[in-house]
Amino acid sequence: MLDLSQTVIRALRSVLPGGNIALHEPRFSGNEWNYVKECLDTGWVSSVGKFVDRFERDLAEYTGVNHAVATVNGTAALHICLKLAGVGRNDEVIVPTLTFVATANAVDYCGAIPHFVDSSKISLGVDPSKLQDYLGDILEVREDGSFNKLTGRRVKALVAMHTFGHPVDLDAIVEVCDRFGLALVEDAAESLGSFYKGRHTGNWGKLSSLSFNGNKVITTGGGGAILTNDADLAKLAKHLTTTAKIPHKWSFSHDMIGYNYRLPNINAAVGCAQLEQLPGFIENKRKLAGKYIGIFSAIDGVTLFEEPSYAESNYWLHSLILDKENMHKRDDLLEATNADGLMTRPSWTLMHRLDIYKSCPRMDDLSLAEDIERRLINIPSSSFLGADA
Repeated sequence: MLDLSQTVIRALRSVLPGGNIALHEPRFSGNEWNYVKECLDTGWVSSVGKFVDRFERDLAEYTGVNHAVATVNGTAALHICLKLAGVGRNDEVIVPTLTFVATANAVDYCGAIPHFVDSSKISLGVDPSKLQDYLGDILEVREDGSFNKLTGRRVKALVAMHTFGHPVDLDAIVEVCDRFGLALVEDAAESLGSFYKGRHTGNWGKLSSLSFNGNKVITTGGGGAILTNDADLAKLAKHLTTTAKIPHKWSFSHDMIGYNYRLPNINAAVGCAQLEQLPGFIENKRKLAGKYIGIFSAIDGVTLFEEPSYAESNYWLHSLILDKENMHKRDDLLEATNADGLMTRPSWTLMHRLDIYKSCPRMDDLSLAEDIERRLINIPSSSFLGADA
């Protein structure tokens, strides 16, 4: 009888090609070479150029937001989102403890303090019901904002991260933010191509951020974007991310402390070509999800995490969840799959466990996130793996 590791490897190999399989790698099969060559031929390779403008327009059109501002990476985009949401020094920002470290780092860049909360078993993102009860206990709501009764600090914003591409329950999250006067920022780094009740993620937050790192659904090599439906915020985001330089034929004058967060035109050229292929990428990833769901539904001891009923997910990273009685086998499964050439990874170390953030405020009960951390394994998820699924 096969043990669980052998069973999982056999199941994965029945779907995937032979050889070494990465966790998530890009595929360049469109106009990438043509667009990059145009940049090289014309010399427009740096921070301005037609592909930057086009990439921003195409992103806005695809996501349904009014404005998109391209940035050098997703962390830079989230940093500016938080600044424009009014997050300042010594503020607290509600952040899921189950997230990539960049979410918490962006809060720290503002001089603010991340305040860690638990996740939902439905979305793997912030649990709005649990959060509402928790904030009701710890917050004092005043005319000038909500304040943590334990620390005395203002709680300014909530960052809702769409974990592995699965949208959180945005309607419920908005209700929590409205009740306590919190600015909502969506960390949509992983959810390009994901829809909540028929509308693309990134439309609920005052501002939202995307990432185009090499392991995302589409890539610009490195890159990110700020999404917003507020024209004034979009204009200010563009200004801040271009060193706050006042436009002039020759003068270098800056009216704010800005950031050199511009996306180079050559990277945007890759992004434009990738966006042209995005519908096909999403279709393939959802085909792969269907194949995985079918296979793992017949295997005892492990299940594939499925999108929430209210959402259509991009399935950025497919996730296996070990049954509780098998969670002690997680590391053995990671060792065996990687030894077989199948790249698998656990979830991120929870933020409140990191030495750099262990002194930050947090919910007393983070049991769901802790349970996910012990039982979740990400499996190969590249879009082209689903082409023949």
